[in-house]
Amino acid sequence: MEAELLRSPPKTRPKPPGKRERTKVQNRELILQAARQVFADLGYGATTVRDIIRATSLASGTFYNYFKSKEEVFQAIQDESALRIRPRLREERARAGTIEEFVLGTFRTFLEYVASDEHSFRAIRGNTDTLRVRMDTPEIIAGFGELREDLETAISKGLFPPVDADFLMASMVGVAFEIAERMLRRDDPNPGQAAVFATALFMGGVHALPHYAPVQAVESTVAA
Repeated sequence: MEAELLRSPPKTRPKPPGKRERTKVQNRELILQAARQVFADLGYGATTVRDIIRATSLASGTFYNYFKSKEEVFQAIQDESALRIRPRLREERARAGTIEEFVLGTFRTFLEYVASDEHSFRAIRGNTDTLRVRMDTPEIIAGFGELREDLETAISKGLFPPVDADFLMASMVGVAFEIAERMLRRDDPNPGQAAVFATALFMGGVHALPHYAPVQAVESTVAA
């Protein structure tokens, strides 16, 4: 009897989503797909909610069941893109055994993703006023933070010289986005070639950067 009471109850399988839930998921994805295309074609600033919903088969009021504004759907696109690429970037950087492998792996992974998901990237860069929105999305900010953390870890392990990780992160992000945009303007985008170029640029300059004492060393000096 006691054994039966102590026995764990049988695990129940989660119920598959019903028709209503599936419809919600499908509608949301339709809006996101349409928004990617419209943002890429018109640019963020010129796009309206009406433009987005017209690019779907949904009723005009359906948009507001999922998003409050074009800003919110735009941020959803950026966050979904960041969620897809961030694990791959961290995995690539964790495997790096040299500065060159770290830098090349970061650029190559990002640029290959951009080439495979051109609409999302063009939605980001389709208008100059998108930069602020892109920088403000939680997942994008988290991705920048992860790059800075990975750089700090690499510096602490001696993989990188003791340079300013925050400035280096900002530099890598800026170069990655600008080269990606130029790459997509070409008739035959080549992520590998673009990554090699960006890496050569950094490898030629990173060793010339000023060195800084580690934060702990500075604090110890001040305390003394």
